[in-house]
Amino acid sequence: MFIQTEATPNPATLKFLPGKVVYEGGSADFRDPDSAAEASPLAARLFTVHGVTGVFFGYDFITVTKDDADWQHLKPAILGAIMEHFMSGQPVMNSEAGSDLEDEGEFYDEADESIVATIKELLETRVRPAVAQDGGDITFKGYKEGRVFLHMKGACAGCPSSTATLKHGIQNLLRHFIPEVQEVEAV
Repeated sequence: MFIQTEATPNPATLKFLPGKVVYEGGSADFRDPDSAAEASPLAARLFTVHGVTGVFFGYDFITVTKDDADWQHLKPAILGAIMEHFMSGQPVMNSEAGSDLEDEGEFYDEADESIVATIKELLETRVRPAVAQDGGDITFKGYKEGRVFLHMKGACAGCPSSTATLKHGIQNLLRHFIPEVQEVEAV
């Protein structure tokens, strides 16, 4: 098994590409070993590597976030953990426990339903594919009084350039197509 790695805009996060589907259920984000332990054997295994602080699964990639440890020391252990997991035949996820339910926790006024549908379509077709290239994901959380609330995950969570991405990229895109949008915020 050959696993490729790619840098992300977040220097604390590295993207691992095992050359196969990782998670068909959308995406799964783990910020601590406890959340990983019950939901994902792979995430739990990755959290046993000293220095790992976050694990994110996309369709065909895994992003791993680290503390102040050096990638030179972490990368071989992470590659080994990923390889061992896929060779073991265990599932990536125990159940749908870690999956993102796209509508879960969303908030918006019913009168804004057409605006929200357009926001979701733009996110799905123009934003999420680009963000996935960088090892992350952005999902819709809500819309209220001209403000769009988005949840940033994977490499995007805590990324130094995420504010610029939100304000200059996504906000400008949404404003261009939807005049009612005034501001975009991360939650």
